[in-house]
Amino acid sequence: MPPLILAHDLGTTGNKATLFAADGTVVASTFASYDTVYARPNWAEQDPADWQAALFDSTRWLLNVARSETGHSAAAVKTGHRAAAVKTGHSAAAVKTGHSAADVAVVSFSGHMNGALLVDAAGAPLRPAIIWADQRAAAQTETIRARCGEEAVYQLTGNRISAAYTAAKLLWLQEQEPESYRRARWVLQAKDYAAFLFSGVIATDYSDASLTLLLDLAGRRWAERLVETLGLDAAMLPPLHPSATVIGQVTAQAAAASGLRPGTPVVIGGGDGACATVGAGAVRPGDAYSYIGSSSWVALATAQPVLDPARRTFNLAHLDPQLNVALGAMQTAGGAFDWFERLLRCDRDADPLYAELDAEAAQVAPGAGGLLFLPYLLGERSPLWNPQARGAFIGLAMPHGRGELARAVLEGVAFNLRSILDVLRDRPEGSTPDQPPSSPVEAIRLIGGGGKSALWRQILADVYGLPVAQVELPANATALGAAIAGGVGVGLYPDYQVAQTLAPVARVDRPNPATQARYAALASLFRESYAALAPIFQRLATLPE
Repeated sequence: MPPLILAHDLGTTGNKATLFAADGTVVASTFASYDTVYARPNWAEQDPADWQAALFDSTRWLLNVARSETGHSAAAVKTGHRAAAVKTGHSAAAVKTGHSAADVAVVSFSGHMNGALLVDAAGAPLRPAIIWADQRAAAQTETIRARCGEEAVYQLTGNRISAAYTAAKLLWLQEQEPESYRRARWVLQAKDYAAFLFSGVIATDYSDASLTLLLDLAGRRWAERLVETLGLDAAMLPPLHPSATVIGQVTAQAAAASGLRPGTPVVIGGGDGACATVGAGAVRPGDAYSYIGSSSWVALATAQPVLDPARRTFNLAHLDPQLNVALGAMQTAGGAFDWFERLLRCDRDADPLYAELDAEAAQVAPGAGGLLFLPYLLGERSPLWNPQARGAFIGLAMPHGRGELARAVLEGVAFNLRSILDVLRDRPEGSTPDQPPSSPVEAIRLIGGGGKSALWRQILADVYGLPVAQVELPANATALGAAIAGGVGVGLYPDYQVAQTLAPVARVDRPNPATQARYAALASLFRESYAALAPIFQRLATLPE
């Protein structure tokens, strides 16, 4: 039988486990959900025992499916998760594969980034994992600034000082939970712990390390002087490896729990942002892509980190150790459209209005009848870095209806993404479409659920002034990136360039020159609107409750 690659993607809401054929075809896939606990404002934690159950149960499910001729049995879905936690989505054809554990050539991993899981010398968790969304360490960011300096940290790590990163979370643990910190032997990311569960080996890769705020990004090594200055313990940081490294083999214990064959190679894989980059096919310097989901980002594969003088964008290590990823992320993209749809759908049990709103927005001319929307419903990261930014419709008038408002939401997200892209391309704000950027980009690949909308794809093409090329399986990009790392690690693929073949473009939307010029003018008004309202947002945030 042809070899299979098993990729686990530990996301915020659950683990997606996928069996890929070597040609990139999805053989079978399943999803096991788990909870995030928000015990206090700005806290977000997950139980690593839930990760373990999701990893092993979903692996067993896939292997049961792969051996089944009729579909999964009742025993296959008794995973210990809450009812409806396992969402299979398989068709009858998908389960008639005849593959077995012996066909799995490698298991590889992706996971959410910039968290902090403390484990002891045996790898046992000492407390719940603090995940990326946790913002409790705001006070510790001031400690980092005072001891190290904002610009020095940005130049070394490629990232702004933020409570989201592992460094601030470790300082919080050191100060607030000193006993847990003292007992800890290692601090791990989600996918690092997953790899440990299968292999018994403690390791991390450059991509996950690059969003800890503790990595010398250019040197691909732990920034030991920075760690020392912060008063953290450098010995807690796991050994660093390229993402395609075979760190070990599936242990007998993990094989019994998962159904995999003992000795199956385990590749460390990468953080979800880096895996999505490869799964989008962005594997050469200058390759760019957008992800449109609940949040959104624009990313550019680069030979060197891109350091913006205003620190509006940030960087992470690419799965390919010769490359980096420069990107800017915004808080609400599809999330803003979800918010708008929820406002209009009074009956929560009724069918969602997405298709209806999309069709109505398509009947409105570009510019939404003179209506602008600021999509800052959860504050904003790139390019503003203002947690007090707020959403706003600007220019509302009596003629405006649902179509104009829906189109304004789609355009507002695109305008913010265009601002990020301009920073990445080193293009001055307000430049006209005929002014070439310093860092040329030929096209933008597109992944994520937002690309289902033909209207949104065209809006993005017109706002970017670039062709937008949607990949064939946009929802599988992150898992595919992890699978490619696994395939490179065991020699199934020569290098990451194979992503250009395994992530083919399904469709291309090209910019309309007339609409492009109109959107360039509106993008300028969009930026001016935020600048005018920023002082108001600041005052609103300080009003007494």
